[in-house]
Amino acid sequence: MNELERKAHVFKALSDPNRLKILKILKKGEICGCELLKELNISQPTLSHHMRILCEANITKGRREGKWVFYTFNIDGIKLCRKSLEYFTTVDDDLIADQHLM
Repeated sequence: MNELERKAHVFKALSDPNRLKILKILKKGEICGCELLKELNISQPTLSHHMRILCEANITKGRREGKWVFYTFNIDGIKLCRKSLEYFTTVDDDLIADQHLM
């Protein structure tokens, strides 16, 4: 996977309302998958699907404790996500100046 494909993979992971809800919940800190299930009112296979996508995109990470998995943000992945968004949304100063002249 090349660099642009990796960045597209991250943005695809962020393009689902359930995954955004999961990230909103994770802002409070690490949480057990069982608690995510209660808050989201989705099935366990659906949660596993969403968490697999978020983990593969390096946005989140999980750690197993017995039969439960606890999820949290992957800080390095979050930093890369922010940098990628900034990169793709930063407009050249010349373009800004040109638009202000219109």
